[in-house]
Amino acid sequence: MMYRLVADAAMVVHFLFLAYMAVGGFLAWRWRRTIWIHLAVAAWGVSSIVTGVECPLTLAEDWGRRQAGMEGLPASGFIDHYIEGVIYPEAYTNLARLGVAVLVLFSYVGYVLRRQ
Repeated sequence: MMYRLVADAAMVVHFLFLAYMAVGGFLAWRWRRTIWIHLAVAAWGVSSIVTGVECPLTLAEDWGRRQAGMEGLPASGFIDHYIEGVIYPEAYTNLARLGVAVLVLFSYVGYVLRRQ
């Protein structure tokens, strides 16, 4: 039971992390200091795509699932399991990444313009 809670909590936090990565820059329009947190989150997102490093939340969920006697996440990871092919077709992965990048850049431009 406890391991299942670990897996489920890691999954929920992971979804929240990804949502914050996409739209957290807009929160900085209101709460300016959060821009530093969002910059770190965005840097992590870019570095994980470029280097292929596995997210600790993916590792935590996989561990919790296996300890609970469930099937672990596939080797392709969290995004491939929950998002690609579910929210958008796998063939549009690069387009989805570009969309998030444009959203983040737009939020940063708005942040700078609102500071003036």
